[in-house]
Amino acid sequence: MSTFFIHRPIVAMVIAIVMVILGAVAVLDLPISQFPNIAPPQISVSTTYVGADAVTVQDSVSTPIEQSVSGVEGMDYMYSTNSNNGMMTLQVIFDVESDPNTDQILTQMRYSESEAMLPMDVRNFGVTIRQASTSPMALFSLYSPDDTYDALFLSNYAYINIYDAMSQLNGIGQVNIYGAGQYAMRMWVNPNTLASMGITIPEVVNAIETQNSVNPAGQVGAEPVPPGQQFTYSVRAQGRLKSIEDFENIIVRAAPDGAIVRVKDVARVELGAQTYNLKGRFNSTPSAIVAIYQQPGSNALATMEASTALMEKLKEDFPEGLDYVVSLDTTEAVREGVREIIITLFEALALVILVVFIFLQNFRATLIPLLAVPVSLVGTFMLFPMLDFSVNTLSLFGLVLAIGIVVDDAIVVVEAVEKKIEEGLSSKDAAIQAMKEVTSPIIATTLILIAVFVPTAFIPGISGRLYQQFAITIGVSVLFSSINAL
Repeated sequence: MSTFFIHRPIVAMVIAIVMVILGAVAVLDLPISQFPNIAPPQISVSTTYVGADAVTVQDSVSTPIEQSVSGVEGMDYMYSTNSNNGMMTLQVIFDVESDPNTDQILTQMRYSESEAMLPMDVRNFGVTIRQASTSPMALFSLYSPDDTYDALFLSNYAYINIYDAMSQLNGIGQVNIYGAGQYAMRMWVNPNTLASMGITIPEVVNAIETQNSVNPAGQVGAEPVPPGQQFTYSVRAQGRLKSIEDFENIIVRAAPDGAIVRVKDVARVELGAQTYNLKGRFNSTPSAIVAIYQQPGSNALATMEASTALMEKLKEDFPEGLDYVVSLDTTEAVREGVREIIITLFEALALVILVVFIFLQNFRATLIPLLAVPVSLVGTFMLFPMLDFSVNTLSLFGLVLAIGIVVDDAIVVVEAVEKKIEEGLSSKDAAIQAMKEVTSPIIATTLILIAVFVPTAFIPGISGRLYQQFAITIGVSVLFSSINAL
């Protein structure tokens, strides 16, 4: 093989250039993160049993779901949280090697087995099953510097104007709005008034559900019609109620003598928050907190830049007295870590060049190993997409250590050829003769180095995921260095 490239150096140069190009193109689309994705997939099953306490939620909601979901394929463990506001959240944690999309489908199928055992109120409210993120990538705090707007307005402004736009960005897996909650029509009933009139809560609820509904009214003049009918009209009836007055005038009871009891006679109606469980604060002022979660496998830096750019664009339409601030940015550690690793990469390269030059005492001989380093290092990135790797601290650290290894093969070749030239052979003959002697040692040392690092990649679990990219990065770079040397 070496003789082939000695007689055809252009082929060798083309192979090296193609390796660098493929590696450079691959690294542009690789996700950038601080560490490899080692968190096990987590599926969240959540719902609300309105008006129920924690014990009731546990007995009637979480227990049936847990019994159905328990034992789903690939599950490690699960736990549920039930609160006195009727909320239930079941977290199902799967094996780190499993596929999150498959885990979500399997959990959905298991949940469907328990759906018939759930209370009707829970089924009407709906059960959400989605991939859960352990922690947010960033937090944007929406606040009013001059206290023009209250927490309820801020939260609903975020829901209406920010939530949808932020959810559509590439790399965003989930968006949550924390604060005062969404707008809702609140009805605070007077129990004494209800008791004196003999009206029960279910009667009030039934009246609201019946009169606050969408009623399709059909069409006028639809086929079949008598001769001469030329037009068909769609009838649009009044939809859901919108104003406080509409809800106040809901009829709860109508007596035979014409007496009518309306909601405003037994309750106080106001536009308030859907829930009062959370309050957002920024520097002790009311705030709506927009939490964004990174999609697994996405580029953290690019996602954060896109979300910040979107907030700046949306800020142009903010009403006067409204502003935002980035209250949490976890990508700062990623950005600084990558920057420090890159600096270390160049420092290690400079030290290797200095050491090689001191020992070879020849600038031209030093230049050859120097050119071999970027070919091996940059070429390594072209396998990252196939291996599902990201550019992170461990993979870059592996390249830092690989710098001192990938020059060894090139140095061996240069020294062997120089020795043959000193014996009186021409450059071409010296190269042919030298490669006959060093080809086998280069292949042997490469296999030994790969045998040292690659077995680390087969360690199971989270530890194996953590060291996998580090080991394989060094192994691939060493393999490319030997190919480049030959």
